[in-house]
Amino acid sequence: MNKPFIKPNQMKALEKSNPQEGLWMVEAPIPDISENEVLIRVNKTGICGTDIHIWNWDEWASHTVPTPMITGHEFAGEIVEMGRDVKGLKIGQRCSGEGHLIDYDSRQSRAGKFHLDPGTRGVGVNVQGAFAQYLKLPAFNVVPLPDNVPDEIGAILDPLGNAVHTALSFDLLGEDVLITGAGPIGIMAAAVARYAGARNVVITDINPDRLTLAEHVVPTVRTVDVTKEDLNDVIPELGMTQGFDVGMEMSGSQAALDQMVEALVMGGKIALLGIPPGKSPVDWSRIVFKAITIKGVYGREMFETWYKMIAMLQNGLDVSRVITHKFHVNDFVDGFKAMKSGQSGKVVLDWT
Repeated sequence: MNKPFIKPNQMKALEKSNPQEGLWMVEAPIPDISENEVLIRVNKTGICGTDIHIWNWDEWASHTVPTPMITGHEFAGEIVEMGRDVKGLKIGQRCSGEGHLIDYDSRQSRAGKFHLDPGTRGVGVNVQGAFAQYLKLPAFNVVPLPDNVPDEIGAILDPLGNAVHTALSFDLLGEDVLITGAGPIGIMAAAVARYAGARNVVITDINPDRLTLAEHVVPTVRTVDVTKEDLNDVIPELGMTQGFDVGMEMSGSQAALDQMVEALVMGGKIALLGIPPGKSPVDWSRIVFKAITIKGVYGREMFETWYKMIAMLQNGLDVSRVITHKFHVNDFVDGFKAMKSGQSGKVVLDWT
């Protein structure tokens, strides 16, 4: 039987308190919820690349994130309070949640394409976030966690969802797949591609630590350090006569995209998740003459991606080794240092 929740007055939180580099540990009021919201006690949080942008206070962050702002959007926890109109959930239920908050009056939302709603706001970016002991969230956005999905995996379902959404953009069964960018999401996309039946999965990067991690997480992946090895030599090595069928661009590098276009078969398909740092030239004539299909990927499909990735996790998909660092939240500076080093996978903070 759950003990009654006695709501404290204050909570510990990581806040972008000032428009400059860093985050600060603060005491903040615990959010009050509306009739359609829940209050979640946060147990674990993941550090995202977006959080690094906010920490660094780069051009994107300074033009996007108001201060003060409690950051963070990757989390797992349990429901401790529910609004009076919330149904289908219960106190004490373990959960993660979709960090994109949407409106319901757009054409996309009314068609059930919630992930395409143009009014989307981000938890920890536009509204107060999950780097806190408590988070309020619309009940609509709550994703219950099965007992066999632990909190530390629940805390990285958001980026895993990006990987799943990207990987499942095109049919992978029996296909040869090229992934450019061996960050944590690229590595998880490789794991998903293998799980979904791809024949060959190749992942490229210029960071040897990330490529080593890719081999650790997905032992059957073929890694390529493009500073030392020519991708054109890998194609015949793997028995491919033309090139790759499907590409997933996860790096945001124009050079990587150009290389992917050249390495794809005629009629190949590309899912784009990586975000370039600015405008970049694209050889569109090459893309047209190779009849390449390109799909831009943003976030997760609500909620089909969540359904599919939890089903895969329950049936053998293992991404646990992509988590390389775990810290108590009191040591958050060390956690961000690890994430910024370029030598880590996912970094998880413990709030318990």
